[in-house]
This record gives sequence, structure tokens and C-alpha cells, in this order.
Amino acid sequence: MSGKTISSAILVLVMGNLMATVCDVLVKLANANEAVFQFTFYRVLFMCLVLLPFVVGKRVERPLEGLKLHILRGNLWILTSVLLVISLSQLPLATANAVFYTAPIFIILLAVIFYKERLTKTVVFAAVSGFLGVLVILKPSYIGWGMLSALGFAFVLAVNSLLVRKLPEGQGAMHGLFIAQMCALPLAGGLAIWEGGSLTWEQLGLAFGASICSVLYSLGCLVGYRYVASSQVSSAEYSGLLFAIFAGWFMFAETVDMSLLLGAALIVVPLIYIGRKDIMAERRKRRELAAQASVPEF
Repeated sequence: MSGKTISSAILVLVMGNLMATVCDVLVKLANANEAVFQFTFYRVLFMCLVLLPFVVGKRVERPLEGLKLHILRGNLWILTSVLLVISLSQLPLATANAVFYTAPIFIILLAVIFYKERLTKTVVFAAVSGFLGVLVILKPSYIGWGMLSALGFAFVLAVNSLLVRKLPEGQGAMHGLFIAQMCALPLAGGLAIWEGGSLTWEQLGLAFGASICSVLYSLGCLVGYRYVASSQVSSAEYSGLLFAIFAGWFMFAETVDMSLLLGAALIVVPLIYIGRKDIMAERRKRRELAAQASVPEF
């Protein structure tokens, strides 16, 4: 799976999203909301250890360039990890994942504010539809810290994703991820000491497994988006919601009702439409360039 063709890139992204779902399942099984900072610290530590072989021996001219940005992204990752644990401990797996998919909507809206990207009718429709989807999914029993944590997770994830654009160009994705996790260790360790909780060996094992899955998902994104235009394969990301629905039913006996399916559709379908629209625009542009190149010069 080289990721150099559209079909192989889609397959890599689907496998990456499967790893992301497995990560969510492991976090939910850990049920570490009583020692959330301990769990987060060990996830950061294990990710550093897992990433170490990918960065050791690789020569980087300025390995600490953009250190302030790495510190910010690493500490934001701590916040997302805490919010992930809280939301998955209080919400069904499929419901939480459906809310997580509001992250692309936040990315679009934040890009308009901070990067001055153009706000189109399609983008507005996707944003409105996405938040309507959250309202459809929302049930009285879900109103509380779980739902707020899921929305907070999506928002902070969107902010962290937008900060990727500001990373130094000479640094690889794995190097940047490793430095960010290393920068997160002091705060994560301090919070763990302040909390004073403890984890069982089973929870530590689940934290280690979740860390491996997080790295595999990051590698999947790196390979999947490296050679192929993101607009051509980004819809593969939504396979994660299907995996989450199946995993919730299979692992946790969660029921899939019409409100979940309708809400998920309101969130995901407009985003798929935007992706397809980008693909059509790119193909049209290529045809125009090809037509211009075929015109003989006199």
C-alpha cells in the first residue's frame, strides 16, 4: 500500500480510521475518568516511546525549529486527550464519534476567520447542517459534560489541525509529532502528580494500545495524503464513523437508532459533497490546462 494511487491512498486512510476507532474502543474500555490525567500522561509517554524509532537517526537540519508551536500543539493534544476520555466514558461510542465529525466544520469556519479563506454558500450549508445533526443526535440523557467534552474535543482538534499549516516545512510529520509529544510530557506529568490517582495494569496496557493506534492513524494520514490530492481521498475519513457504529454495537451492545443515523448523515453528507465538489473543480481545471497545452502556437 504505497499510497501513490488514489485507490491505495483510500485503502490506507480506511485502515488508518480503523486504527482510530480501535483507539477509541481501548480508551472507552479503560474507563479512566477517575484518573484521567494519569491515563493522559501514560499515553503521551508511550507515544514518545513508539515514535522514537521513527525519528532516531533521521537527520533534520533544524530539529527544534518552531519549538513554541510544538509546545502549543503538544499541550493542546493533552486537552483533546482529556476531553476524549470524558466524552467516551459518558457517551455511546457511535454518538461520541458522530459529534467528533463536527471537527471538519470547525476547521472550515476557523480557516475563514484566521486564514481569510472564502466563505461560500456550500460551507455555510455544511456548518448549519452539521450543527443541526448534533441537535438531532442530542438526547436529554446525553446533555452534560459528555456532550460538551465531545464538542470541545472536536473544536480543539480543529485548532490543532489548522496549526499544522504553520509547522516548519523542513520537518517531517513524524518528527513534528514526536517533538510535540515530548513538549507535552512536562504538563502531562505535572497534572498526573497533582491528580494523585492510579491506574491498574490493565488500564496501562489499554493506554499503550491506544498510543500505538494513534501513531498508526498518524502514519496512515501521512501516507494517504502524501502523493494524492486530499480532495480526492478525504471522504475515506468518514469510514471511521461506520467503524464506530459497528464497534459500539459489537463491543458495547449499543443500539443504533434513527436519530443517530439521521444526525450522522446531516454532519457527514455535506462534507462528502464539499469533497466531491473539490474533486470536480480540480478535474475541470486539469482539463482546461490540458486543452490550453494542446493548442498549437504560431
